Amino acid sequence: MKLIGIAGSIADQSYNRTLLQFIAKHFSGLVDVEVLDINDVPMFNQDDDQTDGAIIQNLCKKINSADGVIIATPEHNHSVPAALKNVIEWLSYEVHPLDGKPIMIVGASYHIQGSSRAQLHLRQILEAPGVNAIVLPGNEFLLGDVKTAFDDKGDLKDQRTVDFLQTTIQNFIKFAKVINMIGETNNYEEEDLSAQNGTDTTIKGIDMNADDWLDRAANKVSAAEGNDYVKLDSGLLTVNQLDYFLKTIPIELTYVDENNQFLYYNHSLPTEKMLAKRTPAQVGDALDKVHPNIGRVFKHVKQVISALRNGETDLVSMPIPGGDPQKHHVMHYYKAMHDDENNYKGVNEWAVDLKPIVDEYLKATGQKLVKDPNAKMDAMSGASKKTTEEKPEVEVDATSSASKH
Repeated sequence: MKLIGIAGSIADQSYNRTLLQFIAKHFSGLVDVEVLDINDVPMFNQDDDQTDGAIIQNLCKKINSADGVIIATPEHNHSVPAALKNVIEWLSYEVHPLDGKPIMIVGASYHIQGSSRAQLHLRQILEAPGVNAIVLPGNEFLLGDVKTAFDDKGDLKDQRTVDFLQTTIQNFIKFAKVINMIGETNNYEEEDLSAQNGTDTTIKGIDMNADDWLDRAANKVSAAEGNDYVKLDSGLLTVNQLDYFLKTIPIELTYVDENNQFLYYNHSLPTEKMLAKRTPAQVGDALDKVHPNIGRVFKHVKQVISALRNGETDLVSMPIPGGDPQKHHVMHYYKAMHDDENNYKGVNEWAVDLKPIVDEYLKATGQKLVKDPNAKMDAMSGASKKTTEEKPEVEVDATSSASKH
């Protein structure tokens, strides 16, 4: 995977440039990072448009040809440096190479907060109209006390910091792959999230966005419930038994039909404890009501569904960044569903935290995850292909069980 690195400083001694150079050198087995120089970028001036000049055109060319961009920002007066803001001004005036481009933000600072306020401000700038970059949420890398963080070779001294940086980069690789894949989806704008087309199973005459849609729709079609039996292709269950079964599956399931109507989720946890929060009142809603119409959310939902509907892929998987990677590794999967004649029938979405599963396996088998020093990551591999991380030694607990956490 080809990435462009931009340091938001034009100082001769820039720790943020050193950070990018370390990433390019140390993680060359994961990504190919080219660090660009912004020292010669002219001051932005609408009355002296230099968009067609060699400097701005070269930046555009490099960014357009890359799979993503890593921006390393220092913090000046609680915000981004003028030099970095100046570059973004040029790249959002007459040319827009950052539009739809996956962006990862890192930063180094003399102080312990590690450019946190500058990173927050930079996220807002990059998501502004005219820039429209796609910034990896969460996944923050904040390097504080930077004067003592590097050795005389420009390498980070602390191995835990290096390990955490690797985790964030691996998350970004997966994020960029998904964004670039769905960005290539054709005709995604035709995807109707309002679910107005209807299907042969759409229950007509009921407002699908009503909070009580489930009760009203079930009553209209005299839906089976309670102890009524349902014959499945490989079983016979009552509706109650089917509910018991689905509620105890240890992953979050969601069903969206081919009309983009949200029909079901397994209500195994209270909404506030769910990985992908859903409420009973949302059942029956069109997807344009389930997903907030903010930023680029609608576009990406359309791209994912269009790719599944049109057979460009049958599975989209992505990690959900944020939080402590030592405690959680949450994955979302979107699988196309088809009937016996291979007609598209909607999306099976499931969300799962893989960390407790891996931990339970390691505990039960007495094994540990260790790094392979000879491994070379395939940057275009799917989200299911992972590089292992070193874990503490574990001892076999012969009395442990799957229900004990």
